[in-house]
Amino acid sequence: MTTLGTPLSPHATRVMLLGSGELGKEVLIALQRLGVETIAVDRYENAPGHQVAHRAHTIVMSDPEQLKALIAQEQPDWVVPEIEAIATPVLEELEAAGTVRVVPTARAARLTMDREGIRRLAAETLGLPTSPYKFCDSFEELQAAIDAVNGGIGYPCIVKPVMSSSGKGQSKIDGPADVQRAWDYAMAGGRVSHGRVIVEGFIDFDYEITLLTVRARAADGSVQTHFCDPIGHVQVSGDYVESWQPHPMHPAALERARQIAKAVTEDLGGQGLFGVELFVKGEQVWFSEVSPRPHDTGMVTMATQWQNEFELHARAILGLPVDTTLNTPGASAVVYGGVDAQGIVFDGVDAALRVPGTEIRLFGKPESFVKRRMGVLLARHADVEQARVNAKRAAALVQPRTA
Repeated sequence: MTTLGTPLSPHATRVMLLGSGELGKEVLIALQRLGVETIAVDRYENAPGHQVAHRAHTIVMSDPEQLKALIAQEQPDWVVPEIEAIATPVLEELEAAGTVRVVPTARAARLTMDREGIRRLAAETLGLPTSPYKFCDSFEELQAAIDAVNGGIGYPCIVKPVMSSSGKGQSKIDGPADVQRAWDYAMAGGRVSHGRVIVEGFIDFDYEITLLTVRARAADGSVQTHFCDPIGHVQVSGDYVESWQPHPMHPAALERARQIAKAVTEDLGGQGLFGVELFVKGEQVWFSEVSPRPHDTGMVTMATQWQNEFELHARAILGLPVDTTLNTPGASAVVYGGVDAQGIVFDGVDAALRVPGTEIRLFGKPESFVKRRMGVLLARHADVEQARVNAKRAAALVQPRTA
């Protein structure tokens, strides 16, 4: 039986989020609707989640001493990592001591904080199908890893920092002239500058999906796996720009996708929502990545599901029942900042919301960059393709500018 306390009381149920961007903000809102006392932590002031939590802190989360001191100060019941750049050994230490519960587990946070841990788990431990890959610590190693003459990956291929978010630092290499540029871009886009990348062979897939997978406690106390309908998405330079749900799949491919997602998430353990990314060609499915938290492409579920991905994550964390049922097809489209400035304003929101079946989420980020995600348009429609048209049309009507 789950017992929930009253916020700001001695019996409060306290959850601390490490990372409080737009995804963390929605998790905090979902937790507050369940009467949870929330603590938002991020690396910069006035992050989106800071604006809605009971308390907010700004620290360097990859600093073990700062992180340990803050957890000791706040004494949360749960710590929920929402980004990659966190001092995970501290979480493992505190979890082992019984001081806090880490969502889904401290081990999962450690393995998924960089692409190396999770790729080796999926391919080498679990034996799941993935693209061919190699890890490199220098430009020279990268060039050698690609050189097909010496048994390398060959062209085309994909280069990514082992630690980054939202596709930062990711690029496709079509030939030798692109290698230096890809290395430099990866170094600039990584969360932590430790000079390590993964180079992956390019898979000739038909499409890629996000399969939101939820591990939640059943009435008998066992942990069961639930799946949302597959989410299709478009990425540009590794960054999501639109998504839709459901994405049509061959029944055999869907079953294989669920098998892969269950294998990975069961091994990671714990409770919560996972965003499992997969490549699909016909009936073939390859594992790409997994995040032990809500996924940016899953923002579409705020329009499509009875319980969106953030509500599912909050419920699973707290041991409450979940429902992954699709309510209606829908789509999402990103609103970029368009300018580099502090405290921008948005024109055209009224026009965007006149597009039938649309909603908007403006994230409240204090600083805009040309390619920083500042909001998202959501659209519902019985025809998922029309929902995509409407979402993109509405997003184009929102015009960020300097005040």
